Amino acid sequence: MAERTEDLDGQPVHWREDDHDGIPTVYLHGVPNSAEIWAPFIARTGGLAVDLPGFGRSGKRADLAYDIRFYDAWLERFMDWRELETINLVVHDWGAVGLVWAQRFPDRVNKLVVIDAVPLLPGYKAPAHVKALRTPVVGELLVGAMSSRLIKLLLRGANVDKLPAEFFTSLLRDFDQGTQRAILKLYRSVRPGTLETAGRNLLQIEAPALVVWGAADPYLPAGLAISYANALGGETEIEVFDRAGHWPWADRPEVIDRVATFLA
Repeated sequence: MAERTEDLDGQPVHWREDDHDGIPTVYLHGVPNSAEIWAPFIARTGGLAVDLPGFGRSGKRADLAYDIRFYDAWLERFMDWRELETINLVVHDWGAVGLVWAQRFPDRVNKLVVIDAVPLLPGYKAPAHVKALRTPVVGELLVGAMSSRLIKLLLRGANVDKLPAEFFTSLLRDFDQGTQRAILKLYRSVRPGTLETAGRNLLQIEAPALVVWGAADPYLPAGLAISYANALGGETEIEVFDRAGHWPWADRPEVIDRVATFLA
């Protein structure tokens, strides 16, 4: 698996890539992760996973918006730059920004996989830690105080089983001031109705889809899997994994098999 960093519009972009047959798969991570979480998937399916701006080893300029509109436009630029005309798209958590791009270019999506993704849907109420991040001063203090011990404490209930050590190694390595700033800007850009508006054209995505969810996700209830399936315009399969949390493949490695089989 190759790791590459090149400049796009004067900013470094880092991604992981492996050979693939046919249509490439693009993986989009969420908060606070990077492309590294997708390594076991890419090993099975090939394709690429990019560090979104503000995360991992991509650029983290202070003057960028880091909101849904920004990531949508950036993904369009990245897809065209890498000449990714038709893709399979896999999103997790805030990787759901890729669904905004997909609504504008539905004909470029061959297959879609949604895994415990931030709901671009009506009626979602953010959990307490998100509300804290949105609060001025409180949010800055919270992200600024993030140590290894505190992060492990905050994520202790995210999954059924203990998250692996390498998960925290990469997270802490990249959790610098630039990533902290991007997280605060992203969460604070969301107002009542923002997510619903961002997903208003999900029905336009008619590609075959697989919605995967961890039944024990404490942040995004498993009922959202059905809501996403109903909102998409194509034939959609739903797979809710018992004893699995927000990163369901960490609890149930067969999630990787399920996704790879669907994409194949």
